[in-house]
Amino acid sequence: MPSTNAGIVTGLTAAALITVGVLAYQASATVPASLGTRHTTGDTAAAASKAPRDTKHPTALPAASGKGERVVYSVDDDRVWLVGADDRVRRTFAVTPGSVDPAPGSYYVTSRSNSVTGTDGTPIEHVVRFTSVDGVTIGFSAAVGGTAPETDPTVRTGGIRESREDGNAMWDFATIGQKVTVIR
Repeated sequence: MPSTNAGIVTGLTAAALITVGVLAYQASATVPASLGTRHTTGDTAAAASKAPRDTKHPTALPAASGKGERVVYSVDDDRVWLVGADDRVRRTFAVTPGSVDPAPGSYYVTSRSNSVTGTDGTPIEHVVRFTSVDGVTIGFSAAVGGTAPETDPTVRTGGIRESREDGNAMWDFATIGQKVTVIR
């Protein structure tokens, strides 16, 4: 039976997807396990309590949110700050958290995926993962369609959703090993 172009394309596509999957698995296997765990440093004590806020500028970076280049995520304010090495805010934006929150502390980006399906069945992009809580992976992502379906409160999700524009900024900023500071 003669082969068709469609069969060849299908076979090459399948081989490419398998190769990408194997490479992604190998890459995730080389990340030190300690990167996905909460680290107890001087930043952790400050992050454990509610960091002081600037009441005149509610989107200002909270005091005691660490030093140096980092992503700061406030679980109470549902807000993210991308902070440069000079401690200046490069971007800040509101997010919609999943049903499982990470504990306050310092973490590091452990893995990234350009495009996957979230645990809620929503196609998502620019996934930046930094920890897990009781088997639920926690990370930032953007819904491909721009909006996500209504969340089911019985499903444990760790996706911290951001707009596509903010997701692009996070993707460019938060590479493997980037510090993520979680505060109240």
